Amino acid sequence: MGNLVQAELRKTTTTGLWWGLLIPTAVLALGWGLATGLLGQFFVDFAASGDVDEVSDFLGVTPDQWKVSLFGMARAINISTIFPMIFGAMAISGELSRRTITTTFLTAPSRVHALLAKMLVYVLWGAIYGLVIMLFLGIGVVATSDSGQLPDAGGWVMLTLVCVLSSILMTMFGVGVGALIPNVAGAIVLLLLYFLVIENVLHGVLAYLEVPAVIGFLPNGSINGLTGSVSVDLFLSSAGVVPTEIEDVLRAIAGAAGAQDWWLSGIVFLGWAGVVFAGGWAVTQSKDIT
Repeated sequence: MGNLVQAELRKTTTTGLWWGLLIPTAVLALGWGLATGLLGQFFVDFAASGDVDEVSDFLGVTPDQWKVSLFGMARAINISTIFPMIFGAMAISGELSRRTITTTFLTAPSRVHALLAKMLVYVLWGAIYGLVIMLFLGIGVVATSDSGQLPDAGGWVMLTLVCVLSSILMTMFGVGVGALIPNVAGAIVLLLLYFLVIENVLHGVLAYLEVPAVIGFLPNGSINGLTGSVSVDLFLSSAGVVPTEIEDVLRAIAGAAGAQDWWLSGIVFLGWAGVVFAGGWAVTQSKDIT
């Protein structure tokens, strides 16, 4: 297994794909971070202008203490992890479509060993992408936010952990889809269409039907709930007394509408990734390699 992992690692580092997707990932995270800080500062300035004094008195916290940047950070993580998912999707689909995976399958003890080696390598890449996302997101937010809007040291650590975890899970999901669909373009289009369009439409339908809890058990809803729930929890820890109705609104703003606790959201998405990977393994196991 060690030799297989080393071989898979060489495959990813000898091509330009890893940095070709890492660059736009960093740029997107930085852009979201800058925008998050600017919008948060605008909101705080507006809230401190005297127009919403009643809200401040009600919550018991002045506007400059509202860590509103947390909501934008959650959204930034959610959208930025699309790139490691695409990176993972190309792990097997590209090799299957070009038949470069033949040597791997013929020299590995079994196809299961080969797929597990790929998964381990892409878990590592998922963690790397997650750290890069958090680094550039943090730079953008810090550059445009006041200190009162930023999380404390513990909050930064928690956000970094869930960002890395989210990136790893999204990469694993992508690997599974890549094994299911041995066509690079098909796998990428399907993932983008589902995560950016289809499930968002489902979210609107479920909200209209007044069953928002179902959202938290869908793939995109659960992975968004992982980061969104943490952001909301960190915000509420310093936001004073917040009614339940407002909490629901805050969760929706953070992209965690209908989501469960962060750890449960992570388990739900891990289940989806496991199902997709099992399906990809079954397809690959029965596929003739020439």
